[in-house]
Amino acid sequence: MSDALPPVPPLPPQSAAAAARATAETPTYDPATDPDDTGVPTTLVGDASDVGGGFFRALFDLSFRTFITRRLASVFYLVGLIAIGIGFIVYLVSGLVQGISALWFNPGAGISLIVATIILVPIATLLAIIALRFVIEGVVALIAIAENTQRTAENTAD
Repeated sequence: MSDALPPVPPLPPQSAAAAARATAETPTYDPATDPDDTGVPTTLVGDASDVGGGFFRALFDLSFRTFITRRLASVFYLVGLIAIGIGFIVYLVSGLVQGISALWFNPGAGISLIVATIILVPIATLLAIIALRFVIEGVVALIAIAENTQRTAENTAD
């Protein structure tokens, strides 16, 4: 066994206080200089009549070179949330009505149905919202990967 001491790591080039001051002096985040551009335009350029033209041109692009999924993701999410909300109301009301009607014939079953409805319907609704979000985020991520891969291929072509 050796009595040698373990190596001591080198000291950083500046103190923690100096690093904190340097961090505080850095400019705030600017999306225009972000190297991880997702391809979503932040400003509109051109004529106002051109705004919808890109969407419809992409919608009827038979070669599928232009993706519309990222543009419609928020619409799909909103429609999904509305559908889940309607399902929540329908299942909650019908479960409560069935539980109340079961109270007359079998009080234990009626109470069980009411309690189960009050507990399970909100949990199922929350899980449905989470699943909807996961699916939409997954699809948007795949489209972003495809767009970035296409841009990379265009920029590295011989």
